[in-house]
Amino acid sequence: MATIAPPSSRVAPAVTWDVQEGVAVVVLDLTGQPVNVISRAVKDEFLACFAALADDSRVQTVAFFSGKPENFIAGADIEEFVQLESAAEAERLSAGGQEMLDRVARFSKPIAVGIHGACLGGGFEFALACHYRVATDHPKTQIGLPEVQLGILPGAGGCQRLPRLAGARAALDMILAGKSERAAKAFRLGMVDELVPQPILREVTIAAAKRMAGGWRPKRKRPGGFIGFLLDGNPLGRRIVFRTARKQVLERTGGHFPAPLAALEAVEYGLKHGIDEGLKREAQLFGQLAVTDVSRKLVQIFFATNQLKKDPGVANAPPPVRVQRLGIVGSGFMGSGIAGTAVVQAEVDVRMKDADVARVAQGILAARAILDDRLKRRRITKYEYARLVALLSGGDNYAGFGRAELTIEAVFEDLGVKQQVLREIEPVLPSDGVFASNTSTIPITRIAEAAQAPERVIGMHFFSPVAKMPLLEVIPGARTEPQTVSTAVAFGRRMGKTVIVVRDSPGFWVNRILAPYGNEIGHLLAEGASIEEIDSLAVRFGFPVGPVTLLDEVGLDVAVKVAGVMQEAYGDHIIPPSNGAGVAALVKAGRLGRKSGRGFYIYKGGKKRGVDPSVYELLGVHPNGGPRPAEILQRLVLPMVNEAARAVGEGVVHNPRDGDIGAIFGFGFPPFRGGPLRYADDLGAERIVTDLERLAERHGARFAPADLLREQAHDGTKFYA
Repeated sequence: MATIAPPSSRVAPAVTWDVQEGVAVVVLDLTGQPVNVISRAVKDEFLACFAALADDSRVQTVAFFSGKPENFIAGADIEEFVQLESAAEAERLSAGGQEMLDRVARFSKPIAVGIHGACLGGGFEFALACHYRVATDHPKTQIGLPEVQLGILPGAGGCQRLPRLAGARAALDMILAGKSERAAKAFRLGMVDELVPQPILREVTIAAAKRMAGGWRPKRKRPGGFIGFLLDGNPLGRRIVFRTARKQVLERTGGHFPAPLAALEAVEYGLKHGIDEGLKREAQLFGQLAVTDVSRKLVQIFFATNQLKKDPGVANAPPPVRVQRLGIVGSGFMGSGIAGTAVVQAEVDVRMKDADVARVAQGILAARAILDDRLKRRRITKYEYARLVALLSGGDNYAGFGRAELTIEAVFEDLGVKQQVLREIEPVLPSDGVFASNTSTIPITRIAEAAQAPERVIGMHFFSPVAKMPLLEVIPGARTEPQTVSTAVAFGRRMGKTVIVVRDSPGFWVNRILAPYGNEIGHLLAEGASIEEIDSLAVRFGFPVGPVTLLDEVGLDVAVKVAGVMQEAYGDHIIPPSNGAGVAALVKAGRLGRKSGRGFYIYKGGKKRGVDPSVYELLGVHPNGGPRPAEILQRLVLPMVNEAARAVGEGVVHNPRDGDIGAIFGFGFPPFRGGPLRYADDLGAERIVTDLERLAERHGARFAPADLLREQAHDGTKFYA
């Protein structure tokens, strides 16, 4: 692949090309950058490159590649995007990108593009403008338009070209969710023309370019057959598609995220009025979205998560130990979830242990279910499936654990049980093996009191269900050494998790700030609020589910255990209602939440079927209207913000960034609000303190403002400078 051109070639800093047998082989490679992105400077080089190729009589066709070994083009330069100050400026940026790609689409000589690795956002929009797309079948080749995840829409023609290529349904499925697909699925959907093994990508792409130079053109059939024609191929069918898509978007987002609806409008407008008018509308909508507060918040989250990927978790930490073998003690719901996720994401040997072989067998089957799901959704091939399944094993003893660089216990949430596991296994582990506890509340230093080598004991708090929840809390104990921390952080990232390192204290970060949120449910119910109203108000605020539903999802038995720990540690401000047993009464009645089919709600066939009126009798409360909706919402959200401020003041997280990411990825704090600490900055400490003091006067000390909020109110400071 030419990165240094011979004398007959033209060279630019990022774009190089060489002419061979009538084919201009063009390569994009941003020197010194890990990935290719499209910036203003790159756009200028693109335009200069294609202008030169148009004038070069030797060039009959073009084959385009990335010079990066593992990615194609990751998208536009986000650093330039955040500098936009007005909708008009953002609209001009979008129109400029459209103009560049329009020149590519209308280029007088055929262009074939060879794609390997991430082909996202502006990178995929560039590929769509080319005349033929070849992609590798490698798992790293991901194709998509993720712009709505940043609160914007594909603004360089993606909302126009993709529907025309693959049909409205397939295009909307990708654009409105901001998701990416493996190349194999993109090929089935007609988004790429040819799927090849990586070693022959260059050869096949150049061959396609030569065929097009000879007059050949690909004959594309829209996927979906007759149904595809009915829904995608005529205005009436598309009207049904758009109506259904709009309904689904509103159900999924609650109307809090404007980007998917704007993208839907851009697609619909373009198909109705033609591509030129569609591009104009696309640029206008892009401009409007780019300067919204929602987009700014989502971009801040994007940058924060990228920064976290580079954070070793502890200052001056030595390199992490590379984990190749993972031991897991406890093969229940959490243990099997960790096992299956580790195999799928990190591809390590996993050895499970439980009290008897029957339990281990159930755990292995549960772990395999994660692989089954990946195979069913064609995320892995049957050959990859067979290879990954072979990595799972287990037994009723510690055989095999002597080779595990990392062992994670996922046993019952009880200090004595966890210490007993540590005593049993420590003599078996290698001398430098790390022991991690998947505990949600118990201080790691307490667990490590049973260790001969407490420096190699750490907490790794996964969230349920492990395969879906993106957050991992890593908790060093008082004597945990830095390399143990870096090893746990690095392995968590290999498992695909967003990792935050938090201080060792009861509840750590996520459960600490959730405690007052869940605690207030009992008070609101005691005052006559209904379960449905509490949940619906939280969802309207932006949470994915309400707090009552969240308790059912976590498990009421687990919630009772966590509540006991948190009330013991923070009883001066996490105060249960005085009306009696509360959630403990439901647990005593065998109502454990979704997993038992009954909690606050009834569950049948895996779906929530509504509140059973008898639950109010078990709780000893009667819904009669309760507090006003505005007060209910305030009493749910402000104590959480207050506890987050209190925990930041105690140094539970390294910085506000980690705290907000933990809340968003750990339990779904509304991302368009930026996290509890950014939300606090938006409200202002003075207003929050005033509201909390008023609530404290009416309802007691649990609403007393945190010292840090009082200081901010007095000094006029914020969490984020």
